[in-house]
Amino acid sequence: MKKKLIAMVVSAAAAIPAVAMADVTVYGRAHVSADMLDDGGDYSELNISSNSSRLGFKGNHEINPNLKAFFQIEQEINFTNSNGDALTTRDTFVGLSGNFGAIQLGRFDSPFKVARGPANLFGDQVGDMKNLARVGDARFDERYDNTIQYTTPNFGGFNAKLGYSVHEDSTAVGDKDDGISLSLNYAGGPVEASVAYEAVSEDASRGERDGIRAAAAYKLTSAFKLVGFYQTVDYSGGTAAKNDQLTADVYGLGGELKVAANTAVKAMWMARSADADDSDSDMLAVGIEHKLDKAVRVYANYAMLNNDKNTTLTPWKEGRTANAPAGVADETASGLSVGLRYDF
Repeated sequence: MKKKLIAMVVSAAAAIPAVAMADVTVYGRAHVSADMLDDGGDYSELNISSNSSRLGFKGNHEINPNLKAFFQIEQEINFTNSNGDALTTRDTFVGLSGNFGAIQLGRFDSPFKVARGPANLFGDQVGDMKNLARVGDARFDERYDNTIQYTTPNFGGFNAKLGYSVHEDSTAVGDKDDGISLSLNYAGGPVEASVAYEAVSEDASRGERDGIRAAAAYKLTSAFKLVGFYQTVDYSGGTAAKNDQLTADVYGLGGELKVAANTAVKAMWMARSADADDSDSDMLAVGIEHKLDKAVRVYANYAMLNNDKNTTLTPWKEGRTANAPAGVADETASGLSVGLRYDF
């Protein structure tokens, strides 16, 4: 009798997690690469990099036919070394959705950051557009803390996002360090496009700044996609020299061509034009990617970034753990990368 009772308790206990996890999805990405990086000076070394690899849990719960609760918990995972934190919070939030749209609170990508998506051919790879679009204290491409966001329903392919972040990191009473971010997005037929605006108050840790961003993709044929990107950022949070250095326009064009059912070649050219003299940069990235199946892909990229006399940017800094130095002023930094990405 006791054995039967124990067996029933064990069976019931085992069933409880299954019921609790019924609407929860476990997902993630393992993205690693081997990179030969050259700063244009004395550094030329092989690096192994973990590229925004992640592990997450997400789910939803129907409260009634017109209202759902949803959540996501996502952490960055470093696959290649133990430098820094083993886990870093990525998009993590909770919210409600219905016919009115969706409201969420937590820490997640701003609408301005998400708006680069249509043109982002080399995300988290050597040649990522963030290496020019996300520079110094003027960078916007952020995942802000303490944020509330409203997303409208879809209207004929259009939707809008409005995010407000209460940074809460000021030390002086009365300081203002909040930020606002909004975007208008469209996806339909051969076109995908976003336009976004973001502004951060003067007492934020990196200073006052605002920016406008636009990105678009157009499928000219079923095999060829053309993309374009433009961003202008005005920075006023420092000295006159720093303001001119960080106030800049970034723009670029690129394309992706399917050469086989699971293989594509891609290329993108981008330029950054700053207000300060001799502070411009431009980057060219080319690559080939092959999908082994829906979950696994391999790729090879090459990117080169030309620096002006007062810039030291590289084509590999953003979204990756490779511990390579900054570029060399008035020289060309380059990277050759072979990578594997497994989405699960």
